[in-house]
Amino acid sequence: MKLYLKKGREDSIKRYHPWIFSGAIKYIDAANTEEGGVVEIYSSHGEFLGRGHYQTGSISVRILTFEDENIDGQFFKNRISEAYSLRKKIGLINNPNITAYRLVHGEGDRLSGLVIDVYGDTAVFQAHSVGMWKSKEIITEALTSVCKDIKHVYSKSLNALQQPELCADDCWLSEKREMPITVNEHGNLFEINPEEGQKTGFYIDQRENRLLVQKYSRNASVLNLFSYTGAFSVYAIRGGAVKTVSVDSSQKAIDMANKNVELNFGNSVNHLGKTEDIFTFLRESDEKFDLIILDPPAFAKHHSALKNALNSYKRLNVRAMEKLNSGGILFTFSCSQAVSEIQFLQTVFSAAAITGRKASILHCLNQPEDHPVNIYHPEGKYLKGLALYLL
Repeated sequence: MKLYLKKGREDSIKRYHPWIFSGAIKYIDAANTEEGGVVEIYSSHGEFLGRGHYQTGSISVRILTFEDENIDGQFFKNRISEAYSLRKKIGLINNPNITAYRLVHGEGDRLSGLVIDVYGDTAVFQAHSVGMWKSKEIITEALTSVCKDIKHVYSKSLNALQQPELCADDCWLSEKREMPITVNEHGNLFEINPEEGQKTGFYIDQRENRLLVQKYSRNASVLNLFSYTGAFSVYAIRGGAVKTVSVDSSQKAIDMANKNVELNFGNSVNHLGKTEDIFTFLRESDEKFDLIILDPPAFAKHHSALKNALNSYKRLNVRAMEKLNSGGILFTFSCSQAVSEIQFLQTVFSAAAITGRKASILHCLNQPEDHPVNIYHPEGKYLKGLALYLL
């Protein structure tokens, strides 16, 4: 397939932005456009610009290369090798103290539409584009060729694809592994089940922020909201928290949180797992805490939902600040790509002003280095957060 852009629409491509939106396309020179097929990209006057995966939708092409090269098994092997070398450089390969990390982070590793997370000897493949889903076999072959320690590959793409009907089901792409997988993260142990868990099974992107929570938890009462696996709670206990409360609306999440606390500390710590709607808990609970973690799901997955999302973040932060003791610390996050850092900062600022609390920023928080951001694709910087000291 050959795709031609409208006049003037090649400028962003020449600046190496990896997305082509549907409105930029003049026409496609093909009898039948193939969902997930490789398309050659040309300017309006016929200049070759690159190759990528095509699919219907707002983002019509995810560019994989700006060079005249084939998108084949060797291509994926080369890109995965580059990603592997980066993780080795930052100390995540063969590190017994960190056995869960992201190996491929989409555009950040020049593989738009693909995420690969590693849990010990198991990789979880997640396709965000039809092209990556259709390439799963050659990607698996390239992955196991580059990463000799990976023995099992599981595809968890059903809920990530815009066209889930093209994906029969989540499935094993290699020999099946027994669940759960126990991983080590900075000396803390967690049970991961990619077959049942959210995303790829664990929120790896909060690894270094969890370590910061551990630093501030000594002798603190800690409230972990949207707790999921209870990872922040485990770190808080490791840091010396005198009490931790994990709250999530999912009973399955609370069961996981309780299990992970027990895995690390037995029954010797003061931890309470509570299944309840977060807003209901914040409205009805009279208890206050020294440290609160506020890590909600993405309220705005698209720009059309931005206004409502910002209002939800503001309400949530107001409620959390009201539950924080004077001299306490609030870790507050947004993982919504549609919410910019400035918008998030302004929203938290508004919440502090509404409560009348004096607030100081201790840390501006982001995703870790195994979630790199392509400098030509700033949209990849999705996780933003603040550690606030409140009086």
